[in-house]
Amino acid sequence: MLDKEIREQIVALIHQEVVPAVGCTEPMAVALCVARATEDLGCRPEKIRVWLSANMLKNAMGVGIPGTGMIGLPIAVAMGAIVGKSEYQLEVIKDLTPETLEEGKRYIGEDHIDIKLKHDITEKLYIEVVCERGDDTATAIIAGGHTNFVYEERNGQVLLDKRMCVGEEGETHGVALNLKTVWDFATTSPVDEIAFILESKRYNMGAAQASLKGNYGHCLGKTMDRPLSKGIFGDSIFSHIISKTASACDARMGGAMIPVMSNSGSGNQGICATNPVVVYAEENENTEEELVRALMLSHLTAIYIKQSLGKLSALCGCVVASIGSSCGITYLMGGEYNDICFAVRNMIANLTGMICDGAKPSCALKISSGVSTALLSAVLAREGKHVTEAEGIIDKDVDRSIHNLTSIGKEAMCATDDMVLNIMTHKS
Repeated sequence: MLDKEIREQIVALIHQEVVPAVGCTEPMAVALCVARATEDLGCRPEKIRVWLSANMLKNAMGVGIPGTGMIGLPIAVAMGAIVGKSEYQLEVIKDLTPETLEEGKRYIGEDHIDIKLKHDITEKLYIEVVCERGDDTATAIIAGGHTNFVYEERNGQVLLDKRMCVGEEGETHGVALNLKTVWDFATTSPVDEIAFILESKRYNMGAAQASLKGNYGHCLGKTMDRPLSKGIFGDSIFSHIISKTASACDARMGGAMIPVMSNSGSGNQGICATNPVVVYAEENENTEEELVRALMLSHLTAIYIKQSLGKLSALCGCVVASIGSSCGITYLMGGEYNDICFAVRNMIANLTGMICDGAKPSCALKISSGVSTALLSAVLAREGKHVTEAEGIIDKDVDRSIHNLTSIGKEAMCATDDMVLNIMTHKS
């Protein structure tokens, strides 16, 4: 068992990275920044100017904004100013009503909002908001993390300035993880210290159930439950996992006012790290303690990989979260640490290179691909089968294999990221 001090540091890290969110985290982070700038201004702004990093812009362009029936940033910005409360963090617009929504639509139509790409910055996650009314102005900046305010100012008076403290990703985790540490923490910590992770089950399985009340996104989850799909995929653990995971993503990307438990700043990653593990545990009749440990293994694996990849990258987040869920499922199958390493190698050998082209309804398709691979990798791992260091980017050392994955996603795919944004912003 890890030392109590290390366990406490990891618990604090998990509480920082696994948090509730309503709607896609990128537009909600923008709404949060607008809400804070509006609060600092002290009144509803006449003009809101927003500058975003390329990755923020990419991830916020095509996703549904919860409770609005609309997609994209303008309505998120408007609602951040009209009903947003920064104390709610990523649930910033949960007080939205039909009346305030109509106000927001009028606000957009009156040309109060200006959104632009921020040039000459290195941060992948950067939001700068300036709110103006008359001679008064207020500025708020989020960088490095979706709720990490680094600068606030009103009429030239600096209220907060942590910009020099922010690294490339703005994170100060206080604990260096590797896969063995993740495994030891999840499998040996006193269960009462880590049982809080069951909240992710309540949120994310609840989202899957709530999604059935509407036709969200591409209805992938619902489609998997229909007779034709069951005739093709069977009425199996596999099809149930795909359905419950995709349903939650359908609702979230489709703009349902349904909270989910996010992981590392992404609701889809939180869903993908949670629902496959929960469904497998229920159908395999694992104990609650086994489920707690599997969920912790899944979520903490995703957090560990994101530490070197960064909050936003050219690599689809479902790759990372699916690696986590594969580890969790392998554990529920009776796997030991070596089996977990095998599953990780199998995942990296398959999914590396899946691009992120923004948050949108079709993310449910990518999540389904990731989860399918998670199950396949777990089954192979339990059979003692794994991709070896003689193949491709896989290294004998599992942590080096993970580093190879994150290096490709963070560094080698930068040109891909630029091309994706160029394509997305120049459609005819």
